[in-house]
Amino acid sequence: MQLISSLCGVFAAIFMLLGLIPLLGWVNWLVLPLCVLGVILGAFGKERRPGLVINLVVGAVAALRLFLGGGLV
Repeated sequence: MQLISSLCGVFAAIFMLLGLIPLLGWVNWLVLPLCVLGVILGAFGKERRPGLVINLVVGAVAALRLFLGGGLV
């Protein structure tokens, strides 16, 4: 489960970096469900560190970007 959670976090981070470009902020709406899935999968592992932390950080940055951009931009 931890490996799948970490992979979700890495893919979400790649898309989140794309969403930081101006006028591509809408991509972060696709990142947030992927982060939630990664957090859920990361919560079931014995060692909760890598996948859970990656997904929480990426989700927080994506949500902040959406907040600052008004949800779309």
